[in-house]
Amino acid sequence: MQKIFITGMGAISSIGSTVDEHLNALRSGKCGIQKARFFKSRYAEDLVFGEVPFSDYQLKEFNNLTSQKEITRTTVLALNAFKEAIHNAGISAELLKSDRTAFISSSTVGGMCYTDELYSDANLKGEPSNYARSYEGSDHTWRITKMFNIGGVVDTINTACSSSANAIYMGARLIQTGRADRVIVGGADSIAKYTVNGFNSLMILSEKACKPFDEHRSGLSLGEGAAYLVLESEDAAGKKHKIAELNGFGNSNDAFHPSTISENAIGPILSMNLALQMTGIKPDLIDYVNAHGTGTMNNDLTETRAINTIFKKVPPYNSTKSYTGHTLAAAGSLEAILSILSLNNNELYPSLRCESPIKAHQSRPIFEFVRKELNYVMSNSFGFGGNCTSLIFSKCI
Repeated sequence: MQKIFITGMGAISSIGSTVDEHLNALRSGKCGIQKARFFKSRYAEDLVFGEVPFSDYQLKEFNNLTSQKEITRTTVLALNAFKEAIHNAGISAELLKSDRTAFISSSTVGGMCYTDELYSDANLKGEPSNYARSYEGSDHTWRITKMFNIGGVVDTINTACSSSANAIYMGARLIQTGRADRVIVGGADSIAKYTVNGFNSLMILSEKACKPFDEHRSGLSLGEGAAYLVLESEDAAGKKHKIAELNGFGNSNDAFHPSTISENAIGPILSMNLALQMTGIKPDLIDYVNAHGTGTMNNDLTETRAINTIFKKVPPYNSTKSYTGHTLAAAGSLEAILSILSLNNNELYPSLRCESPIKAHQSRPIFEFVRKELNYVMSNSFGFGGNCTSLIFSKCI
């Protein structure tokens, strides 16, 4: 079976508009979670968000789309990261048109980021808005596919917070089974009243920037962004620069509850074990874990239980959501990129604001910047309904 390499990456979030900006933010301990400047909601004054610091118009302007009124914020975020990833990988227009090039994206809110317009259109209040045809979760995927004439398999995944991790999983399977030579994988989500009101109804939003793995954590901070990776088979990658290798991936679903994972961590333990089994390495070779780490009571306690079960000696772990907020469907691919930045630079970044680690377990997350030789890293993404995905990356030697 051919090896799978990452040959390109692109990202935008509250801490950066490019992959390099994300690396600088991690190194400086920059947190992008603050009061929203552009998101308008009754909760905007009470809550903080990992908002991309540009208006819809500015994002469209960056992509020469100001004349296209139907383009949503989700789509322009996705486009920004997609273009960086394919440029970084050197994917030509001709290669994009090939039926051997696939595109697997993901989103939870899609075009529903304009919730007020959605409500008016759905209830036939006045003339249709500019976005009447843009509300589908797959709208950004369809528009990017048309813009770049992508010729291979195209699909959109929504498994909540594990969505783009599953896009990576599916893209890798397409390569493994010979259905594609290269796949652009990832996801995009923007902050919306639809999601803010939904998470608020679950009473899991924090009024202050989230504190993953802290004993006194009070909930998650919603963020937004987009992130894409280019996966290529060993043959397709050829002699081009290889950023990292995707060694293993595992997915499970404990089907315990619509919005939480089981307290005994069945799903997280299984997804991590499946990824390790595919990789063929022992757990003690994992040098770092980018945890799902939302800052909620259930997730952080359950995930630390799973990590302590899998590893006899717990490797360094953190939650980069303490920098970006929870970017929902974009989280899996964004955190895969941040994990690869740690891997290739031999750097570990602190889990911000964790002052009193969870008492139930002896382990504690990374609490200061550390330089350390890294060879294998794991990235965890756990979604609603107990859908759990773990990814393992290694250096290209």
